[in-house]
Amino acid sequence: MPDQAGNAVDDESGPLHATTGHLMRRVFTTVTAHAMQDGPQSREFVVLDILADEDAPSQQDLGHRLGINRTIMVRLLDRLQEAGHVVRTRNPANRRTYVLSLTEAGRSALDGMRQAVADRDAQLTGALTGPERLRLMALLTKLVADDGPSPIHSIEHLIAQAHYRLRRLGDHRLAAYDLRTRHFALLPALNRLGPCPQEQLARYLHLTEPATASLIEELVQAGLVSRGQDPHDRRRYALQLTDLGRARVPAVLEALESIERDIDDLLGPPAARELRALLAKLLP
Repeated sequence: MPDQAGNAVDDESGPLHATTGHLMRRVFTTVTAHAMQDGPQSREFVVLDILADEDAPSQQDLGHRLGINRTIMVRLLDRLQEAGHVVRTRNPANRRTYVLSLTEAGRSALDGMRQAVADRDAQLTGALTGPERLRLMALLTKLVADDGPSPIHSIEHLIAQAHYRLRRLGDHRLAAYDLRTRHFALLPALNRLGPCPQEQLARYLHLTEPATASLIEELVQAGLVSRGQDPHDRRRYALQLTDLGRARVPAVLEALESIERDIDDLLGPPAARELRALLAKLLP
């Protein structure tokens, strides 16, 4: 889709959209969105499932990962804490926040929610043939196997575990630049699109506008993105990279490429391409 200046930039032809990490994040977001629509228990399952993988450093961090607004997240965590499924402890790295952890009772409750996951799993993989579904499960299992022994409940579960693993790899690769995996896509996208309005960036990255706004605020505070007035609509901002933001793009792209190389090394290039093709079939 052309931008206001007539340039065809709001499309999916960029290299970002072909990466395993981008496809995995989109499938994970789709899975989470379906789970959140199933009612309070599904929301609880999603939170418990994420905390089963690792503690959340703050309520804000967890809400960002799940795309849940602050009010709903507070009520949800209060309910889980009252049930004894989640515990809040003061974050030693930031005394204003609380680390969120899963309790043993929470793990037991999580196990009891698996049937709903199985139903969503069937819906998620409806576009796949039987052999494709088995192949996707095999590839995802191999991708997450190095994380240690873990019961494989479903493709939904494997998607979540693979997403978490790639996120941890990205966080490690970007730590030296005070960036996180959630920033992976934004800097290259703004380098390609900017200056652009926030809604165009959100559409390009398949993010909600609230999630995009939260990420942009983090990058503005870090001095990597600036907000200027959109010359085509003075009522809204146009986002663009600062000089520091542009200087960070090569490091972000190298981190992205290094993770793709890791996946190729683990699965083999043909199998990695097959995984990307199968993930794409799961997208709406």
